[in-house]
Amino acid sequence: MFKTTAFATAAAILVSGAAFAESHVDPAIAGAIKARQSQMTLYAFNLGVLGGMAQDKIPYDAGTASAAAANLVALLSLDQSRYWPEGSDNASVDGTRALPAIWQDGAGVGEKAGALKEAVAAMDAAAGMDLDSLKAAMGPLGGACGDCHKAYRQSE
Repeated sequence: MFKTTAFATAAAILVSGAAFAESHVDPAIAGAIKARQSQMTLYAFNLGVLGGMAQDKIPYDAGTASAAAANLVALLSLDQSRYWPEGSDNASVDGTRALPAIWQDGAGVGEKAGALKEAVAAMDAAAGMDLDSLKAAMGPLGGACGDCHKAYRQSE
């Protein structure tokens, strides 16, 4: 009985401690992090479809490829300005891999965002044409994503 009670008490303390720690994060910051991570998940999902086709792991289908590319265009059209408030970097809060450098390098972020938009537009034009066109557009698209991640995301 003592062991069960002690275990239950310890578990309750751990759970309440985790909830207490989370409660100290500004809800606006937590919401912004969740929103940007959700958008990155959607980018990854659609890039996975395109990348799978480019690597011959998924059969090429022009309609599916076009839809995935169009989804990337739509995602890029969303206003992301509220996803990146000051204090939402990995040095300020847990649960994000965003490096503080993203807030310190406005010009670099703008350049990388421009390169991503160009690469997504090229993929949108190429994805439904044929597999060779998709493959040709995949390298610049992956490179644009990787350039930003190398500069502004903590590696795993």
